[in-house]
Amino acid sequence: MTEKEVYDLLVETGAILDGHFKLTSGKHSPHYVEKFNVLQQPKYTEKLCQAMAEHFKDANIETVVGPVTGGIILAHETGKALGTRAIFTERVEGKMTFRRGFTLHEGERVLIVEDIVTTGGSVREVIDVVKEFGGEPVAVSMLVDRSGGKVNFGDVPSFALLHMNVETYEPEDCPLCKKNIPLTKRGSTGKK
Repeated sequence: MTEKEVYDLLVETGAILDGHFKLTSGKHSPHYVEKFNVLQQPKYTEKLCQAMAEHFKDANIETVVGPVTGGIILAHETGKALGTRAIFTERVEGKMTFRRGFTLHEGERVLIVEDIVTTGGSVREVIDVVKEFGGEPVAVSMLVDRSGGKVNFGDVPSFALLHMNVETYEPEDCPLCKKNIPLTKRGSTGKK
């Protein structure tokens, strides 16, 4: 898939939203990517994950790992497309880890997948978990890189189906607030 095809699919499914949003970071933005608007459609999720898998088909990936929540779906579908197993990390008392009996063997080649990346903090935590469990993080694959290409995972290369440069503002500097445009808080906590 080309970036334009990915962008068009996200627009078609209502995953790219315009308005006035409060992000998890506390910053405000005129744009938001609601991944579950596309991930709730298995045929589109499969298509996107096949595109990610295609990029890594010759990388000898043994396992695909994604963080809870959207990363579980992406790991499963990407693993299916690559013919590998798929597992996920989750937080236990604030620390990212494997649970549910998931392990890696020494040197196991891992592709880390994530839905939307802005700062890359969660992905870095997953990279650390993979290394801690003896795995080799081969690469990171993202549905959307919203960092404008600024996100960096050190010696682990990354690939994104779509690159976006989404402006964000500190609440006190937000031009949308100054125009009294109603604020929407996205994510699991809903509207504010």
